[in-house]
Amino acid sequence: MTGSEETPSFRLAYVPGVTPAKWVRIWNERLPDIPLTLHQVTAAEAPELLRAGDADAGFVRLPVDRTFFSAIPLYSETTVVVVPKDHVITAAEEVTVADLADEVLFHPLDDVLDWDAPPGEPAFERPATTEDAVELVAAGVGLLVVPQSLARLHHRRDLTYRPLTDAPQSTVALSWPEEATTELVEDFIGIVRGRTVNSTRGRQAAQPSQSAQAAQGSQGSQDKPKRAQKPAAGKATPAGRTTRARATGAKSAKPAKRGKPRRRS
Repeated sequence: MTGSEETPSFRLAYVPGVTPAKWVRIWNERLPDIPLTLHQVTAAEAPELLRAGDADAGFVRLPVDRTFFSAIPLYSETTVVVVPKDHVITAAEEVTVADLADEVLFHPLDDVLDWDAPPGEPAFERPATTEDAVELVAAGVGLLVVPQSLARLHHRRDLTYRPLTDAPQSTVALSWPEEATTELVEDFIGIVRGRTVNSTRGRQAAQPSQSAQAAQGSQGSQDKPKRAQKPAAGKATPAGRTTRARATGAKSAKPAKRGKPRRRS
């Protein structure tokens, strides 16, 4: 290896709420000589990081620009409403958007839900981040709707959440620039998709040469067991009888008819 060559590595970006530890562990087991580095970025920053080539792939929230990025959707999250523990909503196991009509709802600038129109009463201002919005919910001045993973990420003892059954959902996907689908990216795709270590990772396996195929074909014909041939009709068998004679001999012979005795004159 020359001094100008770089040691191969894999750079993985991920957005808040995603836990890549399981896939990183499998990578380290299968490819211990290729280090994997993690880069946590906001949902808005992730596509730009990948576009600039500062990460090889990333766990992002859809949508992404499909004219530039490839993406494999992984799962869609349950959407929840974050409330104080003493809020009336906690009496229900789940709620609907209509149940929030009279509530003040924060809509942070980094919101990842694709609302046509956010429900509830608008807050006096939009918090800069989801974390800031959680602090305001704890202060008792409004509620917040987020994917469940973000509610867990910003968990507080004085807050809880309930599923919001008819709200938009956020989908997490593995994404990378389509023109930069390297072998290491293929390796990571295989890990995320659960392929075994001996998998071809989607790349086409080498085809055998024509001579090898011919040799395999001739060997296969030699290995096939020969079928026992039935004796042809009329051909003598070892017992000296023909098959036709054997077939007719199986039937019982009828006795010949005797004529009436003649009288002597």
